[in-house]
Amino acid sequence: MARKIKIRAKAKDGKAAVKFLMKHPMETGLRKDKKTGEKIPAHFITDVNVALNGTNVMTAYLGPGVSQDPYLSAEVMGASKGDTITVAWVDNMGEQASADARVK
Repeated sequence: MARKIKIRAKAKDGKAAVKFLMKHPMETGLRKDKKTGEKIPAHFITDVNVALNGTNVMTAYLGPGVSQDPYLSAEVMGASKGDTITVAWVDNMGEQASADARVK
């Protein structure tokens, strides 16, 4: 399954408003498969990191209570047009994804 992160970052007044959508199933481990009746294994993002020009500026710890394809936003202080924002996540099964965006 392809994992994608869509990022938008816009600078204003010495900070950047960063919004990102992470494609992920975010299974709790409590739902059952409708065809087999067996539980679907837990599969969810545990850590999300946001970096500004390679320096980590935020870490969020998620759990199974977050909906499928999480959408998060943050304000990054000190960011200006042309800077690079990187968003990366790791899930409970060791899968990971990351993406970069230029601040506009």
